Amino acid sequence: MTMPQRMVPLLEQYDFARERLADRLAGPVVNSGNGTDVPVGPMTDDEYLWEPVAGCWSVRRHADGPGSRATMLVGAGDWGRDTAPAPHPVPPPFTTLAWRLCHLTEMLALRADHTGGTRSLTRDDFEVAGDAASAIAAFETAADAWRKVLADTDDAALDTVGHSAYPYGSDPENPFIDIVWWVNQELLHHGAEIALLRDLHLYRAGWSSTP
Repeated sequence: MTMPQRMVPLLEQYDFARERLADRLAGPVVNSGNGTDVPVGPMTDDEYLWEPVAGCWSVRRHADGPGSRATMLVGAGDWGRDTAPAPHPVPPPFTTLAWRLCHLTEMLALRADHTGGTRSLTRDDFEVAGDAASAIAAFETAADAWRKVLADTDDAALDTVGHSAYPYGSDPENPFIDIVWWVNQELLHHGAEIALLRDLHLYRAGWSSTP
């Protein structure tokens, strides 16, 4: 199948953003944006679960219950992600790197399923990772699944309203090309947030590259 021309720049943007985030999470280097490789180590569990301010939303063991201002933990397995039904608390709780990465991974995995899969998975089916290595692996799997959906999309599907039946967004009311664009924006902005949290964790104790 020939890829629609209007999908080409969107897929290139997705691949670039996905690679930048994957490298930022696992290393050994990440492109600085100007072609220079910057050394980066793999994310640790301490970084993954770090709560930089009081009252963060994060991922927690179901046995421990939700965090401050959250009313439930959503997700399968031993761990869940803090959440609350709408309307959400104001001001919004600060979310940890773990919360943001799991949210992004869940979105990719479920959107892939509701476009080219069973079209049945819910947030209660998504297994929330409780450690960094598992979270990175889950992100890679979900990112691969969404990319396959994009690569298999024809021109007619891009204009089809409801081509994605993802139930936690506007997918049933929008043409698929709008959803593709939106997922790229989610990957770009959450990737930037995650990168900043890694930087803050590194520098919080006064780390310096000079002796």
